[in-house]
Amino acid sequence: MDEQYDIIVLGTGLKECILSGLLSVHGLKVLHMDRNDYYGGESTSLNLTQLWKRFKGNDTIAEHLGSSKEYNVDMIPKFMMANGALVRVLIHTNVTKYLNFKAVDGSFIYKVPATDVEALKSPLMGLFEKRRARKFFIYVQDYEESDPKSHEGLDLNKVTARELIMKYGLEDDTIDFIGHALALHIDDSYLDEPAMEFVQKMKAFARLSAVYGGTYMLNKPECKVEFDSDGKAIGVTSEGETAKCNKVVVKVGKVARAVCIMSHPIPNTMDSHSAQVILPQKQLGRKSDVYLFCCSYAHNVAAKGKYIAFVSTEAETENPELELKPGVDLLGPVDEIFYYTYDRFKPTNDPQLDNCFISTSYDATTHFESTVKDVLALYSKITGKELDLSVDLSAASAAAAAEE
Repeated sequence: MDEQYDIIVLGTGLKECILSGLLSVHGLKVLHMDRNDYYGGESTSLNLTQLWKRFKGNDTIAEHLGSSKEYNVDMIPKFMMANGALVRVLIHTNVTKYLNFKAVDGSFIYKVPATDVEALKSPLMGLFEKRRARKFFIYVQDYEESDPKSHEGLDLNKVTARELIMKYGLEDDTIDFIGHALALHIDDSYLDEPAMEFVQKMKAFARLSAVYGGTYMLNKPECKVEFDSDGKAIGVTSEGETAKCNKVVVKVGKVARAVCIMSHPIPNTMDSHSAQVILPQKQLGRKSDVYLFCCSYAHNVAAKGKYIAFVSTEAETENPELELKPGVDLLGPVDEIFYYTYDRFKPTNDPQLDNCFISTSYDATTHFESTVKDVLALYSKITGKELDLSVDLSAASAAAAAEE
């Protein structure tokens, strides 16, 4: 371990693994360390025995749940968006050849329709609101940043999302739908920000490491970051050995979450084996959304006939179980339920001063978009370069099929 590296990454959570892979692909010598003897950190996956020990302190598992080895319960589960940033990262790093993908059966939003087409057909939206929504969807669909004729006189880098929406006079329920189910914003702060990102997210929705030489070291306890006289990180020491580097990437760690084992799919989701349901904050009188995530034995994560559902949200009180109740109530009967919370942090250091690049904690969302956004921001800070993820997904799919 006593040698020089370009980058040392601490923690083997998903963010750290993606970042490590990107840096390795681009020719940097990376050492990846974890104090645990397993991969994943907070985003690890557990079998039923491990789940029982973690939340109940014993391994006396109820027999009706089946064999422990049939379970693979992800502690921070998320879906990939088909045209999302994570897919592009995986293509960029050539990791897709090692993966198989399974389409999600359904995506739903509480009280309002599941897609823009259904929104226009839905009895929950009046005739005049449907017309207004249709005009808005057409504007988004036709908008091209390079074509001023499609802008209708609006500079989306200056006009806020709220101002854009007000132009079309959309109602609150419609705004919840497009902001949280289509653009996947986690709260309403986007409304007062420039509308460009909001529109681009909607358009994306409508369109629907070790492999490269990184070194991994698990079970490395008490990893201590070493600093020089100027306060800059220069390496990491564990068990008397020091790995020297130019930069260090470390992981920081309140999200409330419920893990539920069930014998049925989430009701009113068309018997979907996999689904996400978003409960917008405004409809619950909250500051943040509540998310439901479901997968099943069809994905080899549970015993035959069993489903695993997760309910998550940003904790706003000292009673997370009560905050999760609206989501848990939508699940119907559950065989077992486990509640837990974890602190969520954002870095406050200046990496230019101390060479420590710290990721934000995982949020409550059921998709990878915010996760990958954080990884790409870290990559840019570390390398001083923007990662080009422009890729023709259809061409990439064809190439993968040809390789097979």
